[in-house]
Amino acid sequence: MNSSIIKRILDIIMSSLLLIILSPLLLIIAVIVYLAMGSPILYRQTRPGLKGKPFKIYKFRTMNDKRDKEGNLLPDEERLTKIGRLLRSTSLDELPELFNVLKGDMSLVGPRPLLMEYLNYYTEEQMRRHDVRPGITGWAQINGRNNLSWEEKFKLDVWYVDHWNLLLDFKILFITIKKVITREGISAEGYATMPKFTGNNNNCGG
Repeated sequence: MNSSIIKRILDIIMSSLLLIILSPLLLIIAVIVYLAMGSPILYRQTRPGLKGKPFKIYKFRTMNDKRDKEGNLLPDEERLTKIGRLLRSTSLDELPELFNVLKGDMSLVGPRPLLMEYLNYYTEEQMRRHDVRPGITGWAQINGRNNLSWEEKFKLDVWYVDHWNLLLDFKILFITIKKVITREGISAEGYATMPKFTGNNNNCGG
């Protein structure tokens, strides 16, 4: 059987099992987010998937909607709540992405799905990160995550595309568990996560 088909079957089985096992935790987090920030509980945003095809990613909401006097949203780092910071530091905000995996928008392992606006700034080589389904975790996430510059992250993403196999996926999943427990590389210095990517000459993750 083709390895990519096996990968998809494993994604369906593992995401289904995880959603069942983690359903009490998902419910508890949903209640806490609602009590802390109100509705909506989930954060939805359009991200590029396989071959850059747009899809809606699901995460637990981590930021409030506070605005300045002109009605503009405050910077992310100022809107990130205490509950949101805890969810991000433990990666629990990512759990709803299991629904994306089940739907086929994402895989458990692959390059992280970033913002649609970044598509305009990628080089042809960097665009190859979309040759596979995006993942909840990936090669860049276990090799520095948000402590890397954008260019370093994209190189690791493309390396994964070129060297992907099932054993590599299992290795990434195993190391991810360790990284989550130790909370390594959650954010770049001075940012809620990372500064925005605006091209290949002026982006460093700290």
